[in-house]
Amino acid sequence: MIYTLTLNPSIDYYVSLPVFEAGQVNRVEQAEKVAGGKGINVSLVLKNYDVETEALGFLGGSTGQFIRSELEKQGVLTAFTPIADETRINVKIRADQESELNAAGPVIQDAELETLLATFETMQSGDIVVFAGSIPSSLPHDLYKKIALLLNERGVKFAVDTTKEAMLEVLPLGPFMIKPNHHELGEIFDVDITSKEMAVPYAQQLVERGAENVIISFAGDGALLVNKQGAYTANTPKGKLVNSVGAGDSLVAGFVASHALGRPPEEAFRYAVTTGSASAYSFGLCTKADIERLLTDVEVVELIQS
Repeated sequence: MIYTLTLNPSIDYYVSLPVFEAGQVNRVEQAEKVAGGKGINVSLVLKNYDVETEALGFLGGSTGQFIRSELEKQGVLTAFTPIADETRINVKIRADQESELNAAGPVIQDAELETLLATFETMQSGDIVVFAGSIPSSLPHDLYKKIALLLNERGVKFAVDTTKEAMLEVLPLGPFMIKPNHHELGEIFDVDITSKEMAVPYAQQLVERGAENVIISFAGDGALLVNKQGAYTANTPKGKLVNSVGAGDSLVAGFVASHALGRPPEEAFRYAVTTGSASAYSFGLCTKADIERLLTDVEVVELIQS
C-alpha cells in the first residue's frame, strides 16, 4: 500500500476570471471546490495510475467531511484522524496571473496527534509513505523525523517532498526519494545553481547523507535524478502551462507509482517528469491518458555513471 500524509489539507476553492484587480469588485466567471493538499494530490494521481493508495492526515468539521467524500468518490481510500477544529479553505485565483490565499489551518491537539502516530505502527514492509507539504506550526517541528523512525523500525519506505528544514532532519534516516527544486538545493548549500551539471555534486552529497533517490526539478527545463547508480537528466515535454498547482505532487506520484509497478529508477524518473508536466498542462490533475500522450516526448539521458 502507498500511504500519503497531508498534515494540513484544505478545500481549494478555484475562481476563474479574465483579470483580477486588487481593491476592486471582481466578477467570477467560474468556481470549483476540490480536495486540496500535497499528499492528497499525490493520492489522486496514484489512483489515476491504478495504484492503490490511502490518504492520511487530519480532517475536521464540514470542510473535512467534504474532502473525505470527494476522495472516496474518486476511489482513494481514507484513514484521516478526526479533529475538533475545522479544516481550512484556500482560495486559488485563475486570472491574468495566478494568485493564492492560503489559510493557516486548524490547531491539532496532543491526543489527536497520538491517534495519527498509532496509524504508522500497523504498517508493514513493502508499504511506502509519502510525506508531502510543510509541518503546521501547531505540531512538533520534528514530526516527520519521529514518523520516519517508526517506519524504519517496520521496514517501511518513505518519500519526502517538504521544506528544506524538515527534509534535512529525515535525511540520515534514508528516505526512498526526496524532491527539492534547484532553488531549494542551492539554499541547502548556499550556492546559486544554474544548470543540471552544476547540481549533480550537490545532489550526490544528499545521496551520501542518506537519500536513495534525489530528484531536482528545474521547472520548464526538466529535471535531474541522482542516486548511487549515477546521474540522469530528463527534458520537459512541449506543452502550454495552464496550472502550476499540483505539478510537483504529480511528479512525486509518478515516481512512486512507477516504483510500485516494478519499473527501474531511470524509467520511474521518465514517468515522473511526464506526470508532472501532464498536470501542469491540465486544468486539474493529470489522467492516465494525459501521461501516455506525453511519455514518448520525454527522454532520459545518463550524465554520470557511478
